[in-house]
Amino acid sequence: MNYQAANGRPVAWLTFIVGLVLQVMPLPMEISAWRPDWLLLILMCWTLHLPHRYSIFTAFILGVILDVLLGSHLGVNALALSISVYFVLLYQQRLINFPQWQQALVVLAIMILYHLIVFWIEFILGETEFSLVLFYPAFASFIFWRWGNWMIRRIALKYRVT
Repeated sequence: MNYQAANGRPVAWLTFIVGLVLQVMPLPMEISAWRPDWLLLILMCWTLHLPHRYSIFTAFILGVILDVLLGSHLGVNALALSISVYFVLLYQQRLINFPQWQQALVVLAIMILYHLIVFWIEFILGETEFSLVLFYPAFASFIFWRWGNWMIRRIALKYRVT
């Protein structure tokens, strides 16, 4: 059996840290609702290209860190990220062969699912009400998918992340 050593993990984790910073970085109120889900976008890119390295456990750990940074209930984003990454893993072989526009549509569906899970949990906790603003980040992420996916692939190739 041939086990290949992991290369470039610090680079991948640096992209996750950048995603976390972009996720909590203050923005003007006018564009704050349209903030893409940077962390989920980066996580989905890594999961799509290296599913054996970055998967549900990585999503759970990053979700807990995001919960702490956002001050939300512990586990809300961890659960939503884990379920979202599960769907990426479930369809990874198909997704990797899709054209970019079809990948973006699937990413949009998964992002909407992520926000519905977060909304559902917060609704049960009695902290939110439904609004269409809830889905703005999913549409912003849809727009940034192609660029984000290209950037992660370039980073993976340049730093030989395996």
